[in-house]
Amino acid sequence: MEDHQIRIATFDWLDQQNKIFGDVLPRDILSEGFSYLGQRITLVGPQGIWKPAIMELPISITTVVGGPYDDSLSEDGLLVYKYRGTDPYHRDNVGLREVMRKRIPLIYFLGIEKGKYIAEWPVFIVYDHLDKLQFSINIEEKNSGVIKNMTNNEALISEASASYLRGYFTTQAVVRLHQRAFRARVLMAYKEQCAFCCLRHQQLLDAAHIIPDREQGGDPIIPNGLSLCKIHHAAFDSYFVAVTPDFKIIVREDILKESDGPMLRYGIQQMHEQKIILPGNKKHWPDRDRLEERCKRFREIS
Repeated sequence: MEDHQIRIATFDWLDQQNKIFGDVLPRDILSEGFSYLGQRITLVGPQGIWKPAIMELPISITTVVGGPYDDSLSEDGLLVYKYRGTDPYHRDNVGLREVMRKRIPLIYFLGIEKGKYIAEWPVFIVYDHLDKLQFSINIEEKNSGVIKNMTNNEALISEASASYLRGYFTTQAVVRLHQRAFRARVLMAYKEQCAFCCLRHQQLLDAAHIIPDREQGGDPIIPNGLSLCKIHHAAFDSYFVAVTPDFKIIVREDILKESDGPMLRYGIQQMHEQKIILPGNKKHWPDRDRLEERCKRFREIS
């Protein structure tokens, strides 16, 4: 049974699971996997580098937030993935080295909470750093083939430019990956409902930053987030509304005076001075200092 065919089937299966579960995939379905021509294909296991029993080479690599390996972005914009242990010739490390040599795609799993993962694929190992006990990982745009096409045509692009593009695409992919992780953590903290109106349809919910992520204090942590439906997220980002440090919703004065149909009346104006829904765990409550800073900007606009 060829690894290549199994990988294609696995990518298709992951697409289906994302449609069912959204961004966050439960570990039990990944460890159970799926049946392919009567054989069980599992996607994760006890180790971060995982190879199903029937495959010749690894199919996935996993990073767990707060785990023993410090995976991060390198200066060239590629994802750093640590070896398993300190032996460069451990079978798992040798397996990844062979994956790199043959330019075989992998799945990258980011563990955001116990038993909950976000998947990104295809990823490729592009460098092996024996001295640092780590690999460099490139995350490609799904189905694009951009880097493969470019790097295979020396007349179109130099290797230096291809390396830059790998770093660029990987940096953007990692940013998106961590944005998805932030959304998933915030929504879980709020039990997948809008903190303003209680709407519970996950597809209509976002994680709103209290302090924008590109600013100081805009960390992708739950206390800097609010679970909001898309309408209330837009209203919050546009400073139509704010949340005070005592967790009350305040509506901008000019918006309160407007007359523009039932959505404005019931969806925004009637929330004025109502308290938001808070996470059950107090350590996940919105940070009061960040809310105060947000309210300061809100008052300046008002």
